[in-house]
Formats: sequence, structure tokens, C-alpha cells
Amino acid sequence: MHRKLFYIMCFVLIGQQVSGCESTGPVAHPLMTHYIVLSQNLLYAVRTGDSTRADIDTLARASTQELARQLADDAAKKAFWLNVYNAFVQIFLQHDTTLYQHRPAFFSRKSIVIAGHHLSLDDIEHGMLRHSKIKWSLGYLNKPFPSAFEKQFRVDSLDDRIHFALNCGARSCPPIAFYDPAHIDQQLDLATKNYLFNELSYDTTSQTLYLPAIMGWFRHDFGGKKGMLKLVKKWGFVPEDAHPHIRFKPYDWTLYLHHFQNDTP
Repeated sequence: MHRKLFYIMCFVLIGQQVSGCESTGPVAHPLMTHYIVLSQNLLYAVRTGDSTRADIDTLARASTQELARQLADDAAKKAFWLNVYNAFVQIFLQHDTTLYQHRPAFFSRKSIVIAGHHLSLDDIEHGMLRHSKIKWSLGYLNKPFPSAFEKQFRVDSLDDRIHFALNCGARSCPPIAFYDPAHIDQQLDLATKNYLFNELSYDTTSQTLYLPAIMGWFRHDFGGKKGMLKLVKKWGFVPEDAHPHIRFKPYDWTLYLHHFQNDTP
């Protein structure tokens, strides 16, 4: 197997208890592009500083029919769109850090081309990964008229764990990982647990639970405060019999690029 693909398959096994990484990942047919592998290749090139041009061009010319065949379930869709989103944030901001001074325009600009369709970072996050949610509705409202492309390639069910996997370039963002359909549940569990471990705090004296800002922004994705409390109890951050007040921490928008899993801050 090509060394590049071998390394990628090592990265996607983060969080797994493995003694080594064997080259047993997907093997591309010489006449067929495997788009999930391509999304991993793109992200790997971002990490290593290799050229991303060929991968970007291949995604732009992707076959809609073949992409639909490969993104046949939510595991595949989540892995693909998470890798694509995280890769393009890095690509854009490494090219021009001043874009981050105008974040609304940065996230809404349709500069990503997938299978001939122009998408923004917002389209990927709120359309594909959040099942066509309106961005500033706390997760309560759906888009009334999503595009046919979005309806075809969005997830069937919103998974709140994606919020702990999307890296928008800010200091408060979770680290970037290489997502793979075969391990997506374990990877998203790990991302959730690690992000909450680093970001939440619990004041037992005042019985106040301070949660990451992103949970407040998208509160309905988490099932409201009741769902948030259930989540943190699941991971053992708060005792089962506790009923704390919930507050949300401020978000640090300081630009922080190349924050990959296992990198030292």
C-alpha cells in the first residue's frame, strides 16, 4: 500500500488499543476514486505541508453518483464531511490569516467545490452535518428550503458529537483528527470525552457546571440543558445525583492553526 495511505490509516486509529498499524485499509481501484480516503489524504497533506491542489481538484470533479454510492450511511457522511471541513479551514487560513478578521464572511463564502457544487463551511457544518439546521437558532429551527444536493448528502440524524470534532481555527476548537467510517463512533466518543475533560469545570461549592460555549450555541442539538447534564454524567464529570446550575464559558476566538490530535498546545 502507498505509504501516504498507510500513515493515514494509522492516524484514524487514534483512541483504539492497538499494538501497531497494519496496511489493511481500503485499497483504491485504479479506475475509481475513494472519496473518504481522498478526504483523509487532503487532511494529511494539510498536516504535512504537502500540496493539496490535486486532491481539491479531484473533489471538485467528483462524480455525484459515485459520491452518493460511497456516502451511503451516516458513518461515511460524518467521516467525509468532518475531514473536508477541517481540511479546508486550515487550507484557507494558512493561505490568508486575515480572513479570520471577518469570520461571518469566512464561514459563509462558497469557496469549496464538491462534485461541481459550491459550498461554504457553514453549508457543511449546518447543512450536511447538522441535517439542515439554521445556524443561529440554537438548534431549534430547520432550513425551510435546503438544496437538492444538501438533502442528498446530509446526515439522516444529527449527532451532537460532531461539535467536539469540528475545528474552525479558534483556540477553543477541539483538535483535528482523521475520521474514518469504521471507527467513527469510537472516535467521536473519544473527541467528546477529551474536549469536555479540557473545557468544562464543576464548582461543587456553588453547584455550578460551566460548559463549553458551543454547547450553549447549539443547545437543542444536545437536548437542552437536561440533555447536556445527561451527557456530562455519562462521562463521569458530574455525580449522578447532582443537579447543578449550568453556565456557559466564553469562547476564545484567537486564531490557532495546525491543532491536530496529540499535538502539544
